[in-house]
Amino acid sequence: MPTGFSHVTIALGIVLAAAPVAAAQPNLLSQGAPAASWIAPPNVASDSFVVFHARRTLDLPSAPTRFVVHVSADNRYRLYVNGISVSSGPQRSDVAHWRYETVDIGAQLHAGRNVLAAVIWNWGAARPVAQHSYRTGFLVQGDGDREAALVNTGPGWKLLVDSGYAPIVITNATVAGYYAAGPGESVDGRRYPWRWEQSDYDDSRWLTVAAPPSHNEAAPLAAFEVPMGTAIVGRARGRGSIGRGTGEVFGWQLSPRSIPPMDEILQRLTTVRRVAGVRVDDAFVRGTGEVVVPARTRATILLDQGHTTNAYPVLETSGGSGGTVTLTYAEALVDSRGEKGNRNEVDGRTIRGVYDVFRPDGGERRVFEPLYWRSFRYVQLDIETADAPLTLKDFHGVFTGYPLRERARFASDLSWLADVWRMDWNGARIGAFETYMDTPYYEQLQYVGDTRIQSLISLYMSGDDRLVRQAIEHFDASRIPDGLTMSRYPSALSQIIPPFSLIYVAMVNDYHMLRDDMSFVRQRLAGVRGVLDWYAARVDSTGMLGPMPYWSYVDWARGWQDGVPPGAHDGHSATISLLYAYALQRAAELETDAGVPAMATEYRRRANALISATRARAWDTQRQLFRDAPASTAYSQQTNVLAVLAGAVPLAEQRPLMQRVLADSTLTQCTYYFTFYLLEALRQAGLGDRTIEQLAPWREMLRLGLTSTPENPEPTRSDSHAWAAHPNYELLATVLGVRPASPGFRSVRIAPLLGPLQRAEGRVPHPAGDIDVRLTRTAGAGLGATVTLPPGVTGEFVWAGRHVPLHPGKQQLSF
Repeated sequence: MPTGFSHVTIALGIVLAAAPVAAAQPNLLSQGAPAASWIAPPNVASDSFVVFHARRTLDLPSAPTRFVVHVSADNRYRLYVNGISVSSGPQRSDVAHWRYETVDIGAQLHAGRNVLAAVIWNWGAARPVAQHSYRTGFLVQGDGDREAALVNTGPGWKLLVDSGYAPIVITNATVAGYYAAGPGESVDGRRYPWRWEQSDYDDSRWLTVAAPPSHNEAAPLAAFEVPMGTAIVGRARGRGSIGRGTGEVFGWQLSPRSIPPMDEILQRLTTVRRVAGVRVDDAFVRGTGEVVVPARTRATILLDQGHTTNAYPVLETSGGSGGTVTLTYAEALVDSRGEKGNRNEVDGRTIRGVYDVFRPDGGERRVFEPLYWRSFRYVQLDIETADAPLTLKDFHGVFTGYPLRERARFASDLSWLADVWRMDWNGARIGAFETYMDTPYYEQLQYVGDTRIQSLISLYMSGDDRLVRQAIEHFDASRIPDGLTMSRYPSALSQIIPPFSLIYVAMVNDYHMLRDDMSFVRQRLAGVRGVLDWYAARVDSTGMLGPMPYWSYVDWARGWQDGVPPGAHDGHSATISLLYAYALQRAAELETDAGVPAMATEYRRRANALISATRARAWDTQRQLFRDAPASTAYSQQTNVLAVLAGAVPLAEQRPLMQRVLADSTLTQCTYYFTFYLLEALRQAGLGDRTIEQLAPWREMLRLGLTSTPENPEPTRSDSHAWAAHPNYELLATVLGVRPASPGFRSVRIAPLLGPLQRAEGRVPHPAGDIDVRLTRTAGAGLGATVTLPPGVTGEFVWAGRHVPLHPGKQQLSF
């Protein structure tokens, strides 16, 4: 096996070997075991960039069948047992909800000498915006007395600062756009402690952690109490137990991991696209050939994954002392004007973006792998050798992401929809890690507006609700005293977009309709009420919302400065007033089902008053459209879409209004993101049969060689923005027509809107099983349908005005 950076078992392609254990209780010390200490290298600034290694040797009389440990770090870690990677984390959150992983490492232990080893890093000032931090630290806590005595971090552990690492700060200029993710890495193989994770490594020269002078083992340590020069920097305390008798709380408030480990799967690149200065063929990317770069040579190798992905790049080399390998990652190449064009084209184009640098030490079978994954389609290796040749033994990726599984399916007689489905699924897949991410390449931030759509895609395509629940909890925890949520969370840099708080209300309602989990929903009601009360205080004498503080982003529409609709800053935005009414209606449904009818009545009253005021002031009787604001001459699809969704347009008028919205090209147009709401409004207005027609831009994405959905129409910064992957949801929820008929998805309503399709079939995951639907048009506008519902689920099928009851199991219908 090659040794060094790699956490990969090449033969298997699967990384995390230990079994994750679901934490049964929120307290890290629920078993009463002695508390471990947080440890870190002494005399290193607590918030500076650092990479360090930690090791602990333990002797066992026999191989245990079970050996459970809890692990955490700040910022992140990867833990090995006897050279095998067993855990990585912690799950991203904030300091008040700092996560730890619980793993059973019994299978990796054996009789005799064993070694736990970890690499821990703090990105320091270059850390991602999504990364919260208290200070550098590492923690291992044994689950019981036996484990605690053997592995608890504290005295006896050994530490080494890795001087081979340095951060490469990635700026907006580096990537030609806003960048908020982590740094690149520069690694000097001559300084790197090769084989540090292996059990036979000699760590005798490493620092041995000792208890600080006069340390009281029973007392916690606050940051200001850590003695200079000590490696003990805190005590393990579970959330709810941290503090002193006076209730003071500080440091990491530990909570168990709430989502499964991330996938880590071998993924080979597919093609060598361009070479200079050396001979390379596709055997190299297949792993069956190697490349020799002669001494004093400059060479370039451009590799293509074939689709956008998130992966740990793994480069194995031999020799090459004094040389340099620069790895640059990009979603697409750009031409001389900086434009991407067709993503499959490389001729006359160059690469720019996030990059790493590796300096080989000349050793055999050295494996370079960055600490954190990279997002890319293309990877370029720029190699410069010194007096020794460098052999590239292998280069591949280890795909990583949240373990979403594609349970849903959709097929039809329009073949290009299958290609859209695959593109959307890839976009949704790489937009989900330990949180949802707006863009895995540029930001890796979980925004409310994006996440509502991503959550619906997850629930409809995989049926997995754990990341959805976490996102709702994150946004709830992000609320400021005024009542609003942050626009994105976790985020160490606060940002407030008030309209996203309204989207949060709708997101809670989505979850309520698709999951029978009223206890969880009730815990969110205080936050929902806080958001709506914040808005209520800003309704002025006109009955509409007055001037709005913060950033009132709604959509990246052309003509809207910074995505803000007219009237938001100076008052009386019809767009945001209608969005507020829409959120009030969603909240009224939550309050009704929670058994608080008085609150539901009040929310409906507020919504009706907003609608009346907006219609009286912003409705243009001549154009039969809503203005964006009463005093504005601007009209948009967004405002009129929200008018339909909020019921500000009488039912009989919704269809002609939406026809005007589609036909009038002078209106401000919805972007890919807000097209989600446009498609929902079409369905509500009785025009859902035009859904597929509206997917023409997604067909254009395919023509441009996109393999995940972009942020915006060309020219776009990001090629991977899952907020634009919503057509897959619409294919299942509107075209197949599968939606909940009652809260908790306890019953189902299937009302297909096939548009131009002659046949369609698919599957929608349900908490009780799968819903299968097969549809075929027959002569005379007829329809044949085969529907299978899970056990215990009933519903109705709606076609051409007929409502037919559905029962559990398989049934065939004819219209």
